[in-house]
Amino acid sequence: MSTSINMPYPVTTPIVSTDFALSFAHSWIEDWNQHDIDAVLSHYTDDFELTSPLILSIAGESSGVLQGKANVRAYWKKGLAQIPDLHFELKEVLTGVDCITLYYQGHRGMVTEVLWFNETGKVKKAWACYAINITRQDKL
Repeated sequence: MSTSINMPYPVTTPIVSTDFALSFAHSWIEDWNQHDIDAVLSHYTDDFELTSPLILSIAGESSGVLQGKANVRAYWKKGLAQIPDLHFELKEVLTGVDCITLYYQGHRGMVTEVLWFNETGKVKKAWACYAINITRQDKL
């Protein structure tokens, strides 16, 4: 069951409102935790761009960038098949100009997703970044 909701974009200012950011974040996390790709994709424009370092290993795209729901759907479907117990735990939500950043615990550690919105409140661009273990033996 999807909990995705259509949330209005705060058109009076480019600064994303706290209410919008929190509603979006909780809906997005819940949709992911239900492994409902259609519900997750409902938050995005048809032609959105996704950038992630995992795109190379999962989708085989060397640029780390995918464009459009069809390409991202295939990537996420393959990723969920590889990690059937995927679960996210939201830690923080940060607001910005036309964007929010979600900080959450994922299967590999801490993750940030920076999500840029269009005027209707749909994500038009997303960047995923993954934590590096800075306590590892080979210091950075």
